[in-house]
Amino acid sequence: MEYAILALIGLASGVIGSIAGLGGGTILVPITLFVGLNLGMIPDITPQSVVGLSVIMMIANGLGSTLSYMKVKTIDYRSAFLFFIASIPGIVVGAWINKSLSIQSFNLYFGILLIVLSTLLLTRKYLKPIRWFVDNGKKISFTDPQGETHLYGYPIWFAVLLSLFIGLTSGLFGIGGGTMIVPAMILLFLFPPHVAVATSMLMVFLSAVVNSISHISLGNVPWLYTIPVVPGAYLGGMLGAYLNGKMKSDTLVLVIRIILLVFGLHSIYEGIWG
Repeated sequence: MEYAILALIGLASGVIGSIAGLGGGTILVPITLFVGLNLGMIPDITPQSVVGLSVIMMIANGLGSTLSYMKVKTIDYRSAFLFFIASIPGIVVGAWINKSLSIQSFNLYFGILLIVLSTLLLTRKYLKPIRWFVDNGKKISFTDPQGETHLYGYPIWFAVLLSLFIGLTSGLFGIGGGTMIVPAMILLFLFPPHVAVATSMLMVFLSAVVNSISHISLGNVPWLYTIPVVPGAYLGGMLGAYLNGKMKSDTLVLVIRIILLVFGLHSIYEGIWG
């Protein structure tokens, strides 16, 4: 039964993560913890093992999404590789910190992060883009498949610091970082949204490879549970990338925001009183 549940969680995480550029871990981690610990339907789940499971899942999810976005040519490769390389030290440190967290501490800190992320997603459309980062940074011109040219950019030093922090949270909580980097790319660096999501998914894939090496070395990966999750996440990533170009995802993203808020509050409750 737990394998069927994990396959469904992997598929849903892949679809939702790819559509919104989240990477899937933001969905998989809280749902798996809730189903596994609170409902008792997934034996032997711990904060360390669910993070290990998540980073393996994000490799499949990120690969499926990236291959699809490569076909429609909406990835900014230079930016994705810069963000990825800058995030590596943070990923390694985050994975090392994760091994010392108790279930209560993990729930508390992860819940706070989910609240911050859901608030960021809820207010993103009401925030005005900031031109300072483009005006005072490296400018990039990108022509999309429709022939429209977009101008955006960022100061290298700020992009490096932001990526380092995102890498830290990714290694610590097993999330892809797309929830933070996508709003930053759109609001601070003025990326066109479809380019931001596609670029984020390549960064998520590359970061997940490094993240998985860290967590494998720490013994955090429950390999049997990856069997149902990885295929589901891979198919979900490809399906989500396809749907991203075919549908307006405002309603789905609103649901994601509410889910993150609810799970964030629940995680904080478990961290304090659980």
